[in-house]
Amino acid sequence: MVRARDERIDDAVLSATLELLGENGYAELSIGSVATKAGVHRPAIYRRWPSKRHLVVDVVVGHIGTDPTPDTGDLRADLVAGITTLVVGLSESVVGRILPALVADLAADPELAREFQSAFFQPRRDSTAAVLESARLRGDIRDDFDLDFVLDALASPIYYRALFRHLPLDALLAEQTVDSVLLTLTAHENP
Repeated sequence: MVRARDERIDDAVLSATLELLGENGYAELSIGSVATKAGVHRPAIYRRWPSKRHLVVDVVVGHIGTDPTPDTGDLRADLVAGITTLVVGLSESVVGRILPALVADLAADPELAREFQSAFFQPRRDSTAAVLESARLRGDIRDDFDLDFVLDALASPIYYRALFRHLPLDALLAEQTVDSVLLTLTAHENP
């Protein structure tokens, strides 16, 4: 008989991890410090997450979310809402500060990268893709566009600024990004 996971432990560990990331940063985070802060034993954490990197991936997923883009029928508003969740999640939280270190770990660990893509990256893309498909079916945008390119174009400026911190992540960036992409999606080809 398999014991059900105790969600209280999961919640305590994820909360403690987020708090410790804010206090000490990614490099200083350890499973031992998380266990102490959460009031659990280290084996309870390792039964759920094989490493601190895997734990941090779950913190990112929980903090930013995976279903950002609503489908209200107003494509611009829906895309701005979806991209804004990323802007807010990466600018107003510890998650944005630890992103460069996490990306470095993702580059060095293909299994972790697959987990991140499966748990965070792909569900967010799927949410936005569904909204774009609805808009295409309504005739709001062209039929002939490269969906993967559009999804990349919508998120890339946000990730770029989050990684390099050379310019602010703000609501204007979300709107400018969406408006730039919509220009290509609504432009009609010349005969």
